[in-house]
Amino acid sequence: MTDHPPHIAKRMSEIQPFHVMDLLACARQLEAEGRSIIHLEIGEPDFPTADPIIKAGQQALANKRTQYTPATGLPELRQAIADYYQQKFAVEIPVSRIVITPGASGALHLALGVLINPDDQVLMADPGYPCNRHFVRLLEGRAQSIPVDSSTGYQLNAELIKNNWTDRTIAALIASPSNPTGTLVARSAMQEILALLENTQGRLIVDEIYQGLVYGVDDYTALEFTEQAFVINSFSKYFGMTGWRLGWLVVPEEYMDAVDRLAQNIFLAAPTISQYAALAALTDETEIILRQRRDEFKKRRDYLLTALRALGFEIPVSPQGAFYIYANCSKFTDDSFKFVYQLLEQAGVAVTPGIDFGSYKAAQHVRFAYTRPIEVLAEGVKRIAEFVNNC
Repeated sequence: MTDHPPHIAKRMSEIQPFHVMDLLACARQLEAEGRSIIHLEIGEPDFPTADPIIKAGQQALANKRTQYTPATGLPELRQAIADYYQQKFAVEIPVSRIVITPGASGALHLALGVLINPDDQVLMADPGYPCNRHFVRLLEGRAQSIPVDSSTGYQLNAELIKNNWTDRTIAALIASPSNPTGTLVARSAMQEILALLENTQGRLIVDEIYQGLVYGVDDYTALEFTEQAFVINSFSKYFGMTGWRLGWLVVPEEYMDAVDRLAQNIFLAAPTISQYAALAALTDETEIILRQRRDEFKKRRDYLLTALRALGFEIPVSPQGAFYIYANCSKFTDDSFKFVYQLLEQAGVAVTPGIDFGSYKAAQHVRFAYTRPIEVLAEGVKRIAEFVNNC
C-alpha cells in the first residue's frame, strides 16, 4: 500500500483543503472527550429550515415527486424566482435566463465552465471564498487574486480591476455580501465596475448568495444595472436550506444554450425534492420567518462586533451583511493558524484561520461566524478574553 495514488492530476497540488474542516474535526474530537466547544468557525445558520419549506418537501415526497426535472430546473421554481426579483427589486428577469443548480457551487461551476479556456485569468479578491479560485484552477484557468484591505471595504473596485486586467483576463468575480468579510459592493462601485467591463469586453460574475442577510443598508442585486453579468444565488444562507443543496444562476441570454448543455452533462438536474420545497421558501409566509431570523443575526453581529473590538481585535470595517466578522488578531499573534488551534485547545472556542481565504495578510486574521445565539456568543467572548489575556 502507498500513501499516494499511482497517478493523480497535477492540478490537485494547487487545490488546497479547507483548513477549517481539520479544525472542526479536532473540535468534534474534543467534544467526544467531554469538552465544551463554542463553534464560531462554520458558516452555517443554526436555525433549522423553516417549517413551510419542510412541509413542502414532505408533500413532494408524499406526491412521489422523485423524478428528474429539466436540466435548467423546475419550471414553477424558475418562475417563482423571476417573480421574486420583480417583487423585491423591481427587476424583470426572463424565466429563460434562470437556471436551478445543485447549490451555489453548481452555479459557479456553470458560469466558469462556459467562460474559461486554459490559462484564461479570472480576477478575484484576496481575502475571498477559496472555492472560487479552486474552481478556476479545475478548469485549467488562472485565478488572479488581488489583495484588498479596509481602504476598499475588502472589495474589488473598478480601479483595481483596471490595474490588474491583462490580455489573458476574461472575467472578474465579486461577492456582495462577501465571505469572509461580510462587506458589500456599493451601488455606485458596482456601476463603475460594469462600465469598465463593457469597455474591456470582459464578463462579471457576481456572488449574491448572502443576499437578504444585510443590515442597516438597502439590499440590491447587480441585475438592476445589467443583463450581461452572471449572477449566482443560493437557498442555503438567507433561506436556511444548506443541506438541501440548491442554488440558481441568472445567465446572459447569449450563454443560455451553452449553460443548458453543460448542466445536462455535469449534474443533469438539481435535486427534485429540494426544488419543490424551495417553492415554499419564496412565499410571504416564509418571508416573515426569514426576516425575523435576519433581525436576530443583526443583533448577534452588533454584540460580537462590539465585544471583539473591546478585546483588542482590529476590525476597521463593520460587516454589513452575511454572518461573519473578519478580524485582525496581530495584537495577540503573528501566526493566526497557530492561534486558532491554541484557542480551541486551551479555551474551547473554534474560529477560522485567515489562510482559508487567501494569502494576503492571512497570518494576521481570523474569521468569526456569528451563527450561534447571543448567550453562546457571550460565553465564547468570555473564554476568548481569558485566553488573550494570557497571550
